[in-house]
Amino acid sequence: MSTLFQKYGGFAAVSKVVMAFYDKVLDSDDLAPYFEHVDMRRLIDHQTKFISQVMGGPASYTNDALSRVHAPHNIDQAAFNEVAALLNETLIEFGLETDDIAVIMDEVGSKARFVVENSAGQA
Repeated sequence: MSTLFQKYGGFAAVSKVVMAFYDKVLDSDDLAPYFEHVDMRRLIDHQTKFISQVMGGPASYTNDALSRVHAPHNIDQAAFNEVAALLNETLIEFGLETDDIAVIMDEVGSKARFVVENSAGQA
């Protein structure tokens, strides 16, 4: 059985999705300020690996690493929700199947407690 990562073309395809996703994020008045002083090339690389992991690919990020990286940014639930909605929209635009998008978004949603301020480590 192949993974979603393999089904949709591996790192090259995921990278295109992530770049399109960040175009949307940076166009958002609410989200763009989070990324003002961020090396976007580096972030896109990391996000490509993270989404690849979510899709069954070879990258590996721990929940502790997610907490550590996001803690300084004071991300609130509304921002997380908007990011998730933009990712969902991007996945639809790239033609991923509805059931596959649901799997990806469920996994991304399960990481909210490690990203959103004051929720890290809570079950």
